Amino acid sequence: MTPIYLLASGDLRESANQVCWPAKAEMEAALTSAIESLGHTVKRAHDFDPDRGHGFLASQREGLDVFRDLPPDAPIIAAEAAWQYSHHVLPCLIHHKEPILTVANWSGQWPGLVGMLNLNGSLTKAGVDYATLWSEDFTDSYFLERLKSWLETGIVEHNVSHVRSAFEVPEVLDKKAKAIAAEIRRYKLIMGVFDEGCMGMYNAIIPDHLLHSTGVSRNVCRSRLCTTRPAKSAKRAAGPCWTGVSPAA
Repeated sequence: MTPIYLLASGDLRESANQVCWPAKAEMEAALTSAIESLGHTVKRAHDFDPDRGHGFLASQREGLDVFRDLPPDAPIIAAEAAWQYSHHVLPCLIHHKEPILTVANWSGQWPGLVGMLNLNGSLTKAGVDYATLWSEDFTDSYFLERLKSWLETGIVEHNVSHVRSAFEVPEVLDKKAKAIAAEIRRYKLIMGVFDEGCMGMYNAIIPDHLLHSTGVSRNVCRSRLCTTRPAKSAKRAAGPCWTGVSPAA
């Protein structure tokens, strides 16, 4: 039987990885037990490093090296119990051929669920097919039924009846929004961007051609400007900005 490969994208900061590792190890043990109870085996894609005190992938280079040795047709679970930098694994997940499942623990101790959602957003933006699950202790029926489905078919289905593709906007708000949009396209805006793609958040990077179509241009500001002379430096870098009143007014 093909093993399920388990990987853990982590923080770039070693201190954070070390502090969060006990919770991650506990989460992995519970998740592994759930998978094995359904008749499958789990193989960790990368080892715990005793010298560093954790078992996270702590850089993009580490992620690339690990995926280089993984079978391209292996089912993969990205398990998160702490904040993670998505670019540690995203480039390789984009090219992976077999089913991908992202899993997080439902816990407020460390932001594992938020980390998983960031990875999900990045995968979605990159057009990668994946499934996602979460649980408090990985023993509830909702989780186990959908985990079984993924192990057998590579698919997880959730009830999304609450999601709407369209909704009504009050006429007064619709008119106001259209007026603002028209004014931005006419007079243009410069948006200051600090640390674009911070922490590997590929999902947060807005392509220029989409911004330009709205009348907004980007000015990527160096972090040094933020720490030394934040307000004045940012204003100089961005130039005149729209404030809700047209220059003609």
